[in-house]
Amino acid sequence: MFKIPRGTRDFTPKEMNKRRCLEECMRSTFQKFGYREIQTPMFENLELFTAKSGEAIIDEIYSFKDKGDRELALRPELTAPVMRFYVEKMQMEPKPLKLFYFGSCFRYDRPQKGRYREFKQAGCEIIGTNTSEAYAELIALAYNLLKNAGLKDIKLNIGNLNILTQIFKKINISKEQQKQLIPLIDKSLFDEVSYLLKEFGIPEKTITEFLDVLQSSNIKKINDFIQEDESAKKELSILNEIQKLLKSSFKINEFQIKMSIVRGLDYYKGVVFEIDAPILGAEKQLCGGGAYELIPLFGGKDNPSAGFAIGFDRTLLTLETEKYEFKPFMLNVYVIPVNEDMIEKSLEITQTIRNNGISADIDLLRRGIGKSLKYASSLNAEKVMIVGPRELKKKSVTIRDMKTGKQELIDIKDIVSKVKNT
Repeated sequence: MFKIPRGTRDFTPKEMNKRRCLEECMRSTFQKFGYREIQTPMFENLELFTAKSGEAIIDEIYSFKDKGDRELALRPELTAPVMRFYVEKMQMEPKPLKLFYFGSCFRYDRPQKGRYREFKQAGCEIIGTNTSEAYAELIALAYNLLKNAGLKDIKLNIGNLNILTQIFKKINISKEQQKQLIPLIDKSLFDEVSYLLKEFGIPEKTITEFLDVLQSSNIKKINDFIQEDESAKKELSILNEIQKLLKSSFKINEFQIKMSIVRGLDYYKGVVFEIDAPILGAEKQLCGGGAYELIPLFGGKDNPSAGFAIGFDRTLLTLETEKYEFKPFMLNVYVIPVNEDMIEKSLEITQTIRNNGISADIDLLRRGIGKSLKYASSLNAEKVMIVGPRELKKKSVTIRDMKTGKQELIDIKDIVSKVKNT
């Protein structure tokens, strides 16, 4: 007996219905914000990912050699392929360029709740602008994607890595020391951060001020801490403008400025943000993104770029945990031939219904009406159409409303209009 590979999943029709509902909702929101959909290959040259994330990523991904001895890898994420696509074919497109995508990604992770070796990602990139309104709209898009999907409780946090860099600089933290601190800050392990800073010889008073600013959502307090640094103050001004736009233009009031967002990736620069679902506990992050610099790395002309990725599977898990009611699959019409002589005409009627944009199925097992009605109920059929010899003599069929149980005789020529109007 064959078994499914570890870290992968099969999806039932019911589960696929949920996934398609979520994807279509997200696609609609992307498009309302002016984004256009693209798609990239499921595997790329291995070098694309090592150039972006370093050689260490090889241990975390599925890489292989093809028959031409080329080193390839199943994509572990979608930003690098999209940037490769942009540099290769889209650099001359009018700016700003707004792109969105869905796709399966693959990582050799330890499988756990909400984390799989094959997983789906949704995301987008905006290329060619770095204004505060562009960042505010990007953050608003991420927030709306999750809210429109039906999530009730999400937490939006916004930070700025350039400001964080200046905060590190202010207390004389070296690049090597930052590498030790960032994983702890990323996990909000502030007691461990404090301990490590003491190990670095940072005075107690400075540590207290640093941790206070790191966890503060007060822009004035952050400004007072970095007041001597003009570049950081400029970034803080952009952050303040984003905050105002989110509230005034996008009517988003539930967010927090949080300097402890680090993203943990070297290519992020400036504005960063994350969206969490507290109901998931430790594995709560649904979305992460911000401004980054990747285009020159892939051989393109430098251009401002920003984007985000949403964990599709984790978003779906959150909806299920919050007991969101997905719209079930509904079959419009289920056709039942009363006997074998009625099969040909029943198939003709079924296809006519389908040709008019109405979903229809037909009994293919030649069972009785009772069993066929039970099967139609399992398909969530709205109506059942019974095709029998008595009905056909009158050039009619019997239509049964599965919700009310009401039946009526309908002329065959009126079937489509009847089904469409009820």
